[in-house]
Amino acid sequence: MLQGSLATRSRIPAKHKVAAADLVPGDAVVMYGLRVGRATKAVKAGSLLTTRNVTHDAAPYVVRKGQLRWQAPDVTPWKGRHFDGYHRSDGQVGTANRWIVLPLVFCENRNIGVLKEALEQELGYSAAAPYRHLVAALVARYRAGASPDDLRATQWSALQEPETQRVFVHIDGIHFLTHTLGCGGTHYDARALCGLFAGYLHHPNVAGGTVLSLGCENAQVGILQEELRRRNPRFNKPLLVFTQQRHPSANAMLRRALQETLAALAEANTLRRRPAPLSKLCVGLECGGSDGFSGLSANPAIGHASDLLVALGARTILAEFPELCGVEQDLIDRCERVSDAQRFADLMEQYAQRAASVGAGFDMNPSAGNIRDGLLTDAMKSAGAAKKGGTAPVTSVLDYPEYASQPGLHLLCTPGGDVESTTAIAGAGAQIILFSTGMGTPTGNAAASVVKISSNTDLSRRLPDLIDLDAGTILGGHETIEDAGARILDFVIAVASGKIRTCAEVLGQFDFIPWKRGVSL
Repeated sequence: MLQGSLATRSRIPAKHKVAAADLVPGDAVVMYGLRVGRATKAVKAGSLLTTRNVTHDAAPYVVRKGQLRWQAPDVTPWKGRHFDGYHRSDGQVGTANRWIVLPLVFCENRNIGVLKEALEQELGYSAAAPYRHLVAALVARYRAGASPDDLRATQWSALQEPETQRVFVHIDGIHFLTHTLGCGGTHYDARALCGLFAGYLHHPNVAGGTVLSLGCENAQVGILQEELRRRNPRFNKPLLVFTQQRHPSANAMLRRALQETLAALAEANTLRRRPAPLSKLCVGLECGGSDGFSGLSANPAIGHASDLLVALGARTILAEFPELCGVEQDLIDRCERVSDAQRFADLMEQYAQRAASVGAGFDMNPSAGNIRDGLLTDAMKSAGAAKKGGTAPVTSVLDYPEYASQPGLHLLCTPGGDVESTTAIAGAGAQIILFSTGMGTPTGNAAASVVKISSNTDLSRRLPDLIDLDAGTILGGHETIEDAGARILDFVIAVASGKIRTCAEVLGQFDFIPWKRGVSL
């Protein structure tokens, strides 16, 4: 540990690391008390660490019974607090009221697109409405004789943006999912896809769903129904299934799907928000576009919010297994059961072996942007990323696409890719996902509200349409990690009650990428 001051030997870019002591080749590089790499060259104290003098290296781990004595944070300010949500018949409570339209196979993507075009605009959910108005106005000017230069010079502020009125004011959104799976892969792939869809349909934020099937795909309707029963044996939400090969034409199927969906939406629109305890919340913990500040500000603040939620009896979900490389021992020791510790170790090892089989590895996880902004190795990135999980005991370890049903912190096996991971976290039941970022991302989700939290204030100022909360206040000394975590929890409660729409929701950003169980870092 560094004692006293340290003189740097060159200009150090923001977010980057310096050696606190002289290093020789083979010396361990330690950060946050964890081994995050090894020196490949001699490095003098005060010198910049780069990919030219540091390589990935993580500490080994063993499965053992943990000795965790968790000191839960004080949650007195939130005792008796509630959020206003949509109560489902199975006891879950939604923070939103949404409808999902999905295809069991990629062959139906075109028909999903037809339904999307027909429903979004007419029902007032289209995020493209103001842009369509801009195009219409420009076309009118062109027809009136405007030149190309006139069109370029047109000021958007001079055009009146149309008001969009939703037909179903108590339906927060209709979301149309498309993908490239459902057939042609393995039967394991088909069941995993159906399990993911079952998680979305069982999700407390989802009032019901419209499902399109071709009829001959591997991802059969029967498998989807089996996966629904695994999550809820008494599943009774509206589930409208249309199989194209059983209809005389695509048009006939689409007409019927539109009629049935409109009628179901009218019924779902009768539901109203009612108070619910904070223990009914399930919050995902995610990061993307991470930088050298993420592990110092946004991630530990999210971790404190997670600890507060766990202390209140809620559920939280930490995913992205390639970004837990190097922190395995800490998480193993926090598992309440040795069986979960063993499952976590097994999943990590299996993941690493699959990566190695194609000539890859966890060391290849950091993106070009991560490295440019100070995260040089996967273990270095993981040491900061794991802080999103706070300090609470691990209640369970889940494999993709399982559902989180018990109170406490859950570990969910997913890739490190932003959208694949958020897609999986929502499928595991998270109503809200706390998403830290150091460089910015528009990521959203169809079932869960995604709250973007910046690691630095400059980002929140540059991209205010993407960032919901700024944790850069911690770096500036204006706020402690604990205060920022409390602020995040208050924001979660407001989002859960429908009082705040996230930036992703305002933009109409609803991403969905299923994980085809392969090597995705």
